[in-house]
Amino acid sequence: MSARRSAAMVDLSRGLEVAESERLGEGALILRGFAVSTAAELVAIVREVAAAAPFRNMLTPRGFRMSAAMTNCGQVGWITDRRGYRYSASDPESARPWPPMAPLFLRLAATAAAAAGYGGFAPDCCLINRYEPGAALSLHQDKDERDFTQPIVSVALGLPAVFLWGGLSRRERPRRLALASGDVVVWGGPARLAFHGVERLADGKDALTGRLRFNLTFRKAL
Repeated sequence: MSARRSAAMVDLSRGLEVAESERLGEGALILRGFAVSTAAELVAIVREVAAAAPFRNMLTPRGFRMSAAMTNCGQVGWITDRRGYRYSASDPESARPWPPMAPLFLRLAATAAAAAGYGGFAPDCCLINRYEPGAALSLHQDKDERDFTQPIVSVALGLPAVFLWGGLSRRERPRRLALASGDVVVWGGPARLAFHGVERLADGKDALTGRLRFNLTFRKAL
């Protein structure tokens, strides 16, 4: 699959579709518009999750407060504080388990992964990022998971953003890629530990989310 773009249609009977795919390199793919038809349902689920486990701006181990607010659903959730980056079975603010992952979330993650060539993906964590205008996410690797053979599935909802896609070294200059609501990025295999991030979000207004962008990141953490 060396072509940068290829036509595809996936699981239309379930409301999940992709008009085209854009290959970022070996193991990484953007599925353009994959979640457009279910975006309203996905945003509604995000709000349900946030009602049970509110968004918060977490601290990094060095004491910096992250500009993107976060919450989780699933068996475990990703957290950060002065003790470090890790997964936890409970929300540290409430000591309760994270909200369960909705069936639509699970189906979306599995079908997107399969469309990118990663069959059998069953995530146990969905990290949900909320960006307000001016929020960003610096270049980083997703490396707190136990099994790097499992891919990452990242779903964009709401305001458009510039996604930064780098290489396996922080020194490699990242590509700047426009992501619209409903776009899904999947990476794994040789690209599993690629550096990636999000540029500062420009102001705007989205019909579903207003002046916000949500990002769903599905992982197999345990």
